[in-house]
Amino acid sequence: MTLRHRVPRPTLPPVRVRGDLGDLVSMLAGRRWVALTGAGVSTDSGIPDYRGPSAPRSTPMMYDEFVSDEANRRRYWARSMLGWQSFGRAVPNSGHHALVGAAGLTGVVTQNVDGLHEAAGSAPVVDLHGRIDRVVCLSCRTYSPRADLQHRLQILNPDVDGYLPAGAAELDSARLRPDGDAEVDHWQDFRIAPCEACGGVLKPDVVFFGESARREVVDQAYELVDAVDALVVLGSSLTVMSGLRFVRHAARRGAPVAIVNRGPTRGDDLATVRLDAGTSETLLALREATR
Repeated sequence: MTLRHRVPRPTLPPVRVRGDLGDLVSMLAGRRWVALTGAGVSTDSGIPDYRGPSAPRSTPMMYDEFVSDEANRRRYWARSMLGWQSFGRAVPNSGHHALVGAAGLTGVVTQNVDGLHEAAGSAPVVDLHGRIDRVVCLSCRTYSPRADLQHRLQILNPDVDGYLPAGAAELDSARLRPDGDAEVDHWQDFRIAPCEACGGVLKPDVVFFGESARREVVDQAYELVDAVDALVVLGSSLTVMSGLRFVRHAARRGAPVAIVNRGPTRGDDLATVRLDAGTSETLLALREATR
């Protein structure tokens, strides 16, 4: 486990608890900061979120459900095969691009699994919940590209269009999910592909609900947060502890926290600046204001 050392920071002027762009600009002036991003950052790329005002109703598969029952894995991979046809084509939006090179930004910690921050050019990026474009074998821990598995699934299931009335799930549809799969009507006969190295069970390299993020990844995120003067939460309701813990950690060490999200979050009481707004428009405005 990596030990986290608090880096001494120079004394900075206090910030007021307010909720407009000017206060966000003032809070970040002269400060180094880290962005903690959630699904709201990717909605403008056509990827739905779980809890936003327009989020489709969905019941994500739990980790224990996936590992304990082959029928559940068959259902998951049937959904994932369809969802990937659209999810895999998503591209970074203006908010992703606005973060790249933002004044004072030193890194991104993301709860998203879509890889769009890296695709836009952000670095470093800590993928707290993994990456949907990778697959891992639960037996031998071999990693492989999700695109390769997609090809294998298509060969095993040539009648895939029959699983969904309109064929591939479309971005922004109520059937596409934020973790890269889609609702399907018929999955009982779907054939799943085993690990090519050992024949074991394949799982997307993402953190399922009920599963914990890897310790070394969490430590990387803490190191980024500990090395800066402020934390900015973008597009996350902070419902799960995996994101909220960094807000609480920053607040405990006296670092100001800004939250930009449509709707309430679990970290609102800890926010120095709180904007009820979209992330893309806010990041574009922040970039213009700090040029």
